Formats: sequence, C-alpha cells, structure tokens
Amino acid sequence: MRTVSIHASRPYEVRIGSGLLPDLGAQLRELFAAPRSVMVVSDDTVSALYGPAAECSLRDADFRPQRFVFPHGERSKTLLTYAALQQTLLSAGFTRSDLIVALGGGVVGDLAGFAAATYQRGIPYVQVPTTLLAAVDSSVGGKTAVDLPGGKNQVGAFCQPALVLCDPGLLHSLPPQEYQNGCAEIVKYAMLSGEPLYSLLLSEPVSRQPEPVIAACVEIKRDFVQADERDTGRRRLLNFGHTVGHAIESCSGYAVSHGPAVAIGMAVLTRAACHRGICPPETLSALERLLAAYGLPTHTDYSAQAIARAALSDKKRRGDALPIILPEALGRCRVETIPARDFVSWLRDGGLS
Repeated sequence: MRTVSIHASRPYEVRIGSGLLPDLGAQLRELFAAPRSVMVVSDDTVSALYGPAAECSLRDADFRPQRFVFPHGERSKTLLTYAALQQTLLSAGFTRSDLIVALGGGVVGDLAGFAAATYQRGIPYVQVPTTLLAAVDSSVGGKTAVDLPGGKNQVGAFCQPALVLCDPGLLHSLPPQEYQNGCAEIVKYAMLSGEPLYSLLLSEPVSRQPEPVIAACVEIKRDFVQADERDTGRRRLLNFGHTVGHAIESCSGYAVSHGPAVAIGMAVLTRAACHRGICPPETLSALERLLAAYGLPTHTDYSAQAIARAALSDKKRRGDALPIILPEALGRCRVETIPARDFVSWLRDGGLS
C-alpha cells in the first residue's frame, strides 16, 4: 500500500492499494470509534457492484451502515438529489458524530462531499473512488459541488475528506469510456509536471500500472492543494483544459463525457498558445502524442461562439475577465487572465470555427 499525506486545513491520508475495499471497516476504525452510523452514498451502477462488500466490511467493524443510491451520471448531480440525500440523513437520525462514505466516481464524490460539508454544518466523510478519474483527481483536494441547469459545479464548498481509500482493484470493472475519462486527467498532470510522469505514461498503459500512476498524480495534486487550498492562486493550474472542456460538456448536454471534453480543451488552448508564440510546437506535439496514445480526441464540431457562450457561465470567470491555463513548455503552465470578450479569438486560434 502507498500512502500520500495531505496537509490541508484538515490533514488526511490517501491510501492506495489493492484490497482496500474489503478492509474499509478496519481502515475507518483507525479514525472513528464504533459503533456509529455510516451512510454509504453511491450510484445505482456502483452500488450493485460494490455496495454489499462495503456494507459487510463496515458491519464487521461494528459500524451501522445504510445506503443512499441515486441514478448514475452527471444529470443526477443536482440540488434535487442533494436535497434527497440531506432528507435521508435527517430521517435516519444522523448527527455530526456519524459519517458519510462516498463510494463511486466523481459525481458521487462531489455530491456526497457537498452533503457532508453542509449537513448540520458539517459531518465527516470518506472518499472511496471507484473510477480512475476520481482516484487520480476528484477524490483529493476537497472540492465538492452540484450542478445548476446553466453550469457545472455552480453550488458547492471546500471540504476536505477525513480519508481517501483508492483500491485499484475496483477499476477492473470500468467501461472504456470511464477509463478514458481518467486518462485525460492523467495527461493533464503530465503536462503540468513533465517528467517522470510523461515518460511513465508512454512506457506502458495506465491499466498495467495503476498504483504508481495514481500515486504520482495524487502527489502532484497534493503539492497544489497544500500551496493553495482555496483555489485562488497556483491551484488554478489544475483547471488546464477544463474551461473549454466544461463548455463542451454543457453544449452536448453531457453527451460528451468529462475526459474527452477536457482532452479537447487542452488541445484547443495548446494550439492557441502555440499560434501566439507562448509555447513551441514541440509542446503541442508532446500533448498530441499522449492524447493519441490513450485514444483521446483533440477537436470538436462546436463553434467558437457556442463554446465561448457556455464558458462565460463557468464559475472561474471573474466579472469581465476569464482566467485560462496556457502551457509554456512540457511541465510548465501559466494562468493568463483575458477579457472575456477575447475568448472567441483564442478559441479560433485553437482551431475552432
């Protein structure tokens, strides 16, 4: 098992190793005295696969598990689902001495984390990611949120988990699309950090080396979170590809999933940076090589105008200014704040019509 310690406002560990789900109850007993109630929050797909094992492990450790299950997918990450979870916690008699376990991917983690941040002004929660995307990115760092009809992650809070348990064995059930979602975020980390992660990703597929890749990404994210927990400075670099990516997701009604959308977003802004002399052509080639290795797209049929309209509702916008993340070289990116009205021209420089 690999352990990465996060020293944030609430210090915690990210533990990475096969077999951690059956050991969930014992792991939690190190931090929380039993008996206490535990709400396992999951979607219908993950709950069917792993819910019984999670509950069995919790019972064996003298916890009192219950389950809240909602339909899988981004469309469920709403205030309506959030309210249903809050009411379930209240009806079940949960108090601040009880616990939430987020068993699932990014949607589950975001929703459960936001509920934990706000139920009775705060209840502890634990992340148990079941997707590659959640393992390498969204389960770490304390960003929690739900979506509004006009934009993604518009209502949320910063709330660090008490523990993150990453069991790579859970990733074997992932369909190819979910695997791609995680690979796009891993490519992002390689572009932000450079070597040795970049070469590691080209040496063999992530599926053959999940533990070292997950650990490498978590260590990179740890450094960003510890330097800028509230996402006002350096941590904004982790949004590389996301402003365009979230806009593509919105334009498609979430038919285009997060990973491919972010991959396109990284490619668009790297082409624009190359066109404007911010980075050399070699940087664009390095990104395109990684994206091709993992079967990720680099273009979209949505117009620059459509993407810009969707992006201007993004929470990263500051009045009439929009911060975008631009690569200067492999392993070095910067935040560029541009007038929002100029974003269309950046997108056109990035190859959009």
